[in-house]
Amino acid sequence: MSTTSSAPSPILELSGIVKTFPGVRALDEAGLRVYPGQVMALLGENGAGKSTLMKVLTGIYQADAGSVSYRGQPVHFKGPRDSQDQGISIIHQELNLLPELSIAANIFLGREPRTRFGNIDHRQLRERASTLLVRLGVKHGPDTRLGDLSIGEQQMVEIAKALSFDASVIIMDEPTDALTDTETDQLFAVIRELREQGCGIVYISHRLKEIFQICDRVTVLRDGKWIGEKAVSELDEDKIIEMMVGRRLEEQYPRLKRELGPVSLQVKALAGPGVRGVDFALHQGEILGFSGLMGSGRTELMKLIYGANLVTAGEIAVDGNVLQPRSPADGLAAGIAYISEDRKGDGLVLELSVRENMSLCALTEFCSYGKIGGKIDGKAERQAVSDYVRLFNIKTPSQDQLIKLLSGGNQQKVAIAKGLLTRPKVLILDEPTRGVDVGAKKEIYQLINQFKKEGMSIILVSSEMPEVLGMSDRILVMHEGRISAEFMAQDANQEKLMAAAVGKQWQAEQEAQQ
Repeated sequence: MSTTSSAPSPILELSGIVKTFPGVRALDEAGLRVYPGQVMALLGENGAGKSTLMKVLTGIYQADAGSVSYRGQPVHFKGPRDSQDQGISIIHQELNLLPELSIAANIFLGREPRTRFGNIDHRQLRERASTLLVRLGVKHGPDTRLGDLSIGEQQMVEIAKALSFDASVIIMDEPTDALTDTETDQLFAVIRELREQGCGIVYISHRLKEIFQICDRVTVLRDGKWIGEKAVSELDEDKIIEMMVGRRLEEQYPRLKRELGPVSLQVKALAGPGVRGVDFALHQGEILGFSGLMGSGRTELMKLIYGANLVTAGEIAVDGNVLQPRSPADGLAAGIAYISEDRKGDGLVLELSVRENMSLCALTEFCSYGKIGGKIDGKAERQAVSDYVRLFNIKTPSQDQLIKLLSGGNQQKVAIAKGLLTRPKVLILDEPTRGVDVGAKKEIYQLINQFKKEGMSIILVSSEMPEVLGMSDRILVMHEGRISAEFMAQDANQEKLMAAAVGKQWQAEQEAQQ
């Protein structure tokens, strides 16, 4: 990594960091510098390596190669507690708090002040917590049960916890995702205060507007590699997006062209948790791509359509029939199959076999109520599963193999087959190739095209822009719970998708209307 003469000596430097997981090189000569009294933005697409690099820095992961230097000396953190003890604190995007405990207990958990007799000094605990809460503008007292706070208020408690370590370096991972505008302004005031005190801050955010509001310098990662470091004053949004994207769409996506059929799924003014007034239509034989950054509302929208989340406003119609899904069973009954982005958490039952997982949502298809009193026709079930194992080229010793013993790619194929066994009209694929190898990806793409050829309506949700661009007929981009842009595939590129994903196009339209 090269540096500029205008930058001070870094308080923290990661250089040449390599981290490999089975089949994936997550970090490839990645690096980062943090300067005292400055806010360093760490940017990159989903999967660029930002979180992995921070886990290496804080000792959660051990690097395969590279070096970490802190205060001018080489260091090797054995774990998160080690890095905390040496003055590095991280505010995670996912809250690490206990809802049944008080605010004060959460802030100082495991580090409670003690009396000379070794008991917890509750008076000092409350006073120290109160000082932090006042500093952050939190209106609750230190004895308030954490579970009674809003998500945004809980995030402020997480920030208070990080500040309690008196750290020299503070990492903030999407700190404003759950905050109101007022809470964000309060956080920015604290960041400016920390900067004046000489603290070095790493600020990870997909909201480019915030980068220009609070950050001094920008570091960009792409595909696990260090791309560059620049002063914010040298950049604009277009230059940042170019640094983040910076690669061509490769010819590895087998696009299939076909005439579109009638509308199969119609969504009007749909709203619910994480979704604000979404409209779109999906045709038979169409692949509709959904792009957007983490937290944009893509998965939340799919769960509304499928019935896993509660719809608070708007309308869903399948083949012209209005649907009011109150559970996933309602979505399935209407012909909507949803393949979760979290195949292990939501999509598969790891202790069951390949056959049991694949047929789980379609058991009624194998029941012969008139002949055998509603019992499952095992022969028919096994035949159907065998057909899909062969069609999908699922590598398993038998249908009775436990699903947890299969590779990630084969698990994903089973998850997709599970949805298809219900014979859906609409197939929603949420991150269908996440965590699978290149060979399995290509097979999944070919299967998607086969479903499309047969006239199935497909929604493809993916954080990988090349995947969305390469497979979709039409692309919708989401930002903060709404659709910020729509493109025909031939008119889209990564720069346009990224601009819409960070709300740039939507903001421009709003300003034009005012």
